[in-house]
Amino acid sequence: MDYKNDIAYRKETLKKLLHTIQKSEDLIVKALYDDFKKPEFEAVLTETNYVISELKDTIKNIHKWAKPKRVFPSILNFPSTDYIYKEPYGNVLIIAPWNYPFQLALCPLISAVAAGNKVVLKPSELTPNTAAIIAKIIEETFHINHVEVIQGGVEVSNTLLAKRWDYIFFTGSVAVGKIVAKAAAEHLTPATLELGGKNPCIIDETANLKLAAKRIVWGKFINAGQTCIAPDYILIHKDMKIPFITYLMEEITLAYGKKMEKSPDFARIINTKNWLRLTNMIQNEKIIFGGETDAEHHYIAPTLIDEPDLESAVMQEEIFGPILPILSYETEADIAKIINRYEKPLGFYVFSDNNSFAKKLITTYSFGGGCINDTVIHFSNKRLPFGGVGHSGIGAYHGKLSFDVFSHHKGVVKKGNWIDLPMRYAPYKDKLSSIKRILNWL
Repeated sequence: MDYKNDIAYRKETLKKLLHTIQKSEDLIVKALYDDFKKPEFEAVLTETNYVISELKDTIKNIHKWAKPKRVFPSILNFPSTDYIYKEPYGNVLIIAPWNYPFQLALCPLISAVAAGNKVVLKPSELTPNTAAIIAKIIEETFHINHVEVIQGGVEVSNTLLAKRWDYIFFTGSVAVGKIVAKAAAEHLTPATLELGGKNPCIIDETANLKLAAKRIVWGKFINAGQTCIAPDYILIHKDMKIPFITYLMEEITLAYGKKMEKSPDFARIINTKNWLRLTNMIQNEKIIFGGETDAEHHYIAPTLIDEPDLESAVMQEEIFGPILPILSYETEADIAKIINRYEKPLGFYVFSDNNSFAKKLITTYSFGGGCINDTVIHFSNKRLPFGGVGHSGIGAYHGKLSFDVFSHHKGVVKKGNWIDLPMRYAPYKDKLSSIKRILNWL
């Protein structure tokens, strides 16, 4: 088994993984529902189908991505041919989160395997049913010396992080991301950290309010708001606020019905700890829609909060749940005052028919990725890098970039022997003026 150098073997293994996932799709969807009532539509759209699409794309392109790339040589090295070779880092640790527990475990795994690495995958202990089906799929597909799933809680993660790895890929919270970064720094291990932040959603006076409301409701409340790139708060021009709130309430009701707790299309909060954190956020806030909770079933209704204090709990940290604060602004200075309170976000959304206004915001503020006149859909394009900046993450992946993330790129110059120009060799007497002319010409 030569998974490091045998690209054909990697491809065949990924084909086997594809087959195993496809035949197990119903079990995966059921596991996601059992863990936190993820709707079947969302499970297929954001988990199984996304992984299957990633697999097919990788299988199709693996030979092209792995092939040494010839680059234009430097005239200083004449005659030569120059290449970039891609080699696996070696032993890779992937720590996956609970909110999209299948997709965010399998997608980096696919790319790590495609690049030729050995992998240890640590799925989230908060989604035990999904973790179990992942372990079963991996066991059926890979040799244990190639890919291994290790399950457990924080203690297991700490034990794994104490070891030396050649690459670490982590998706999760900023707080845990700092712990991972510290562990990686101990051995100068490169790492990709996919984190989060308070993602603003700005709506100006030219926006199509009804369509904006529809798209925001979908992007915010899919997975019950437990999405790292979900809009975290609305920042709307004061003249548009009242009609926009009306549209928001209408769209939430259209999506989930008047008895939202009965909707088959709305997931639940992952556990009691997170449910308590979220319910505490809405205490003493002005709730203008929703707010109903059920501790037994970890349910929190899609909830709109009007003008929370910027020092309140709901505006101090990433929400990561079905709670949407609505703030208003009058000037661009008001926008800057609020956005600049926070670290650089993972997502950034602008709703406007004023192209210059939208472009100005997109270029003024630093963020991982975003949309104009929509939310979260940038994640679906494999040709776009996905990742954060600053506190929202380090590194980006998706598509070919995922293969590159798990590959060390080494430059190689193959020098010709048919001529050997004397200019670079000592003695250097009378050569300096000539070399300066050459360097100035380049």
